[in-house]
Amino acid sequence: MTGADVEIGLDTFGDVTVDADGTPLHDAQVLRNVVEQGVLADSLGLAFFGVGEHHRDDFAVSAPEVVLAAIAARTERIRLGTAVTVLSSDDPIRVYQRFATLDALSNGRAEVILGRGSFTESFGLFGLDLGQYETLFSEKLDLFAALRAEGPVSWQGSLRPPLVEQEVYPKTANGLRSWIGVGGSPESVVRAARYGIPLMLAIIGGPPDQFAPFAQLYRRALDELGQPQLPVGVHSPGHVAQSDEQAREELWPHYQGYMTRIGRERGWPPVSRLQFENACGPQGALYVGAPQTVATKIARTVRLLDLDRFDMKYSHGTLPHEQLMASIELYGTEVVPRVRELLS
Repeated sequence: MTGADVEIGLDTFGDVTVDADGTPLHDAQVLRNVVEQGVLADSLGLAFFGVGEHHRDDFAVSAPEVVLAAIAARTERIRLGTAVTVLSSDDPIRVYQRFATLDALSNGRAEVILGRGSFTESFGLFGLDLGQYETLFSEKLDLFAALRAEGPVSWQGSLRPPLVEQEVYPKTANGLRSWIGVGGSPESVVRAARYGIPLMLAIIGGPPDQFAPFAQLYRRALDELGQPQLPVGVHSPGHVAQSDEQAREELWPHYQGYMTRIGRERGWPPVSRLQFENACGPQGALYVGAPQTVATKIARTVRLLDLDRFDMKYSHGTLPHEQLMASIELYGTEVVPRVRELLS
């Protein structure tokens, strides 16, 4: 992609942050802060603002479409979507209806990124059998793909009664832009190609180079399946400050706390400062540093995977709202223009 063509956006999980005294904010304040962050992203001319879906106490957003609708009412240009919608534990028809509604409210700016999510709390919460993990996602994605045509839907699976010439409302004006989020499974990459849905790669660990074969596999599968070439995007974590040292010092304690907590749940050893520094380096998955550092790394990833979009996840555990806003400001005013210069 050229510098003018590539879309550059942001996303957040709505992490519960702390105030100046280190006290966790109430979920209500975190949600209002996410809206302010989305409004700032729009004012800076960024292409996309995504909000994740979680159902646990360290994230405030469980209903991203509601948050996005609030942002839509205060913005004009930025595209608004999820990062990701956990389709496995939701109803595909309701997902489509909610995003078609958001698309109308935002004047055609809605997107949905579909995935399985990296947490499983929603399965028990909504009375779903985690043992059906694969079947739930496969069948629900198949139904969602049928809904994208916005005509009468006839569909049959094993987990719900069949649909026969069923209309679903509301309709969108120009279709709902959809992506499939993939963490690194070749089968998932090929499935996205089979449905003709754009691919969003979540690169949260290891060098981006390792994901180039997935982008190549997706494009080759599109060709072999007779599909047109479709966009490929990347979602990766990052933080921007005035200097590399400042960005790392600001992020480290919050990143450490976040990763340590997840590690305890999943049996990982505690993250070390050396691991963090390596991830912030030229070959790592964290886009952390001064604007020039972050821009250079993004431009390299865009070239390497021939990306159509890059979204930086700017929220990290308890990193305060004020630092998130400063990071967004630098991202929009300095990082994005420099990325476009480098790609041109």
